[in-house]
Amino acid sequence: MIFEAVRVLIIFALAFVVALIITPFVFRFLQKFNLHKVNIRSAETAPVFYQFHKDKSGTPTMGGIIIWATVLGLAFCFFVLRLIFDGFANYFDFVSRPETYLPLATLLFTAIVGLIDDMFGILGKGPHGGGLTVKRKLLLYTAVAAVGAWWFFFKLGWDVLYVPFLGNIVIGAWYIPFFIFIIVATAFSANETDGLDGLAAGTLFFAFGAMAVVAFVLGRFDLAAMNAAILGALLAFLWFNIHPARFFMGDTGSMSLGITLGVMAMLTNTALFLPFFGLILVGESLSVIIQVLSKKFRGKKVFLSAPIHHHFQGLGWPESQITMRFWIISAVATTLGLVLFFLARFA
Repeated sequence: MIFEAVRVLIIFALAFVVALIITPFVFRFLQKFNLHKVNIRSAETAPVFYQFHKDKSGTPTMGGIIIWATVLGLAFCFFVLRLIFDGFANYFDFVSRPETYLPLATLLFTAIVGLIDDMFGILGKGPHGGGLTVKRKLLLYTAVAAVGAWWFFFKLGWDVLYVPFLGNIVIGAWYIPFFIFIIVATAFSANETDGLDGLAAGTLFFAFGAMAVVAFVLGRFDLAAMNAAILGALLAFLWFNIHPARFFMGDTGSMSLGITLGVMAMLTNTALFLPFFGLILVGESLSVIIQVLSKKFRGKKVFLSAPIHHHFQGLGWPESQITMRFWIISAVATTLGLVLFFLARFA
């Protein structure tokens, strides 16, 4: 157990250093090819958003490449080293068929899909010239989630949901829509949270930190190591993404991390703890849903702007203050979620 804990910490530190090293190269690449955010929301359609974000037009996007490239790069390097040298090289390899094949494959596939969407936005393609609309993104998330649900239910034979303090409950074919809901919710929530400097990266850091603890406690040490790699890369990304951000995460980061988080939650059967591990993520997506429904059925807005972090901007809160307060909420909610996890497991 001690050796596994040391391994997880080493991979965390290594991922942080590697991500810091590759960041200048990624940043220069984004600048060289003018891969920057285009502000497509006008003052007429989104006055609060435009007021506080008009100066961010031109900031490089797709910085999420740093995160997934670091994780996948380390996984590949450790895997190859194990094949060549064996022995001690096995210690760092976290590529494991039962634990990390699915999360790694999910991270890679959704990162590529998000990258394509980012490129659409940069090139002015898609509806209104800003990449995929929210509706089309939701359809895309659902398609990805449906494939995952099919794999888990029909290939792996999963039909059990863990309910805290009650234990495992067989839900049969209901596992499929539940799986789809979790994946779509995490993807949508991560995407909506990526709206202020450092906000998505910080809140996701706490969520993946909780998932690392869960995986370690469950004895899934390779999955814990993968989470450690994500955490190290996220922390390095945050170094450059805090206000004023040098680049944005983009869909290639938020989509891949959101869906991967959902897959990990299903893989560890801890999906019902996600509202605690990702409280801010939940709040952000709920604020959008509430705003849309209110405008549709009541003809008026509940928030000055949605997602809710824009509402607080409209109230006059400085961007860095909103981000740091949301981080604090994430830390407290994640701690509470882990307390409930330990109580439910060892009660």
